[in-house]
Amino acid sequence: MTTHLIIQNIAKHIALTKEQETQFLSLLEFKKIKKKHFLAQEGEISKGPVFVTEGILRSYTIDKNGFEHILQFAPADWWMVDMFSLVTGKPGKLYMDAIDATEVLLLPRKALDKLYIDIPAFERFFRLLAEKALVTFQQRLMDSLSLTAKERYADFCRLYPSLIECLPQKLVASYIGVTPEFLSKMLNKKEG
Repeated sequence: MTTHLIIQNIAKHIALTKEQETQFLSLLEFKKIKKKHFLAQEGEISKGPVFVTEGILRSYTIDKNGFEHILQFAPADWWMVDMFSLVTGKPGKLYMDAIDATEVLLLPRKALDKLYIDIPAFERFFRLLAEKALVTFQQRLMDSLSLTAKERYADFCRLYPSLIECLPQKLVASYIGVTPEFLSKMLNKKEG
């Protein structure tokens, strides 16, 4: 299990002693998710936040017409969780699946609660992640209400520069809120 990436991620926000690192790492559960397999589905209670060490996850909802609406991608070095379910303990609203074969480190909910007590700096760490996520989602909501598809695509490229070339256009289209056909025409117009 490769753990240096998660320790580097945490070190961007808080400092841990070697003993605290060891304790934290002992709480994690390593999981492999095959391409197109689910980490979580709507109606399940969140098991806890996951950190992607390899591959790409996506979280999304499916509307009553069967259309997917992607909320987030999580490549390596990103965290993902159904925050609604984690905080309320109620069944989740999101699907999370692997775009490619993916490896994650799960921090189970009970372990997270223990971590907050044993190493209070983790409350700061996860608060900072939650604040950043809230700002990102608030900006994304405002952008979806006021920006053109071309501007939303440019924002996607800034947020996920490593994913532009490796994601299928239909997933990018779902994320920015357009049909794959519209995105293709828009990108072809841009090139021409």
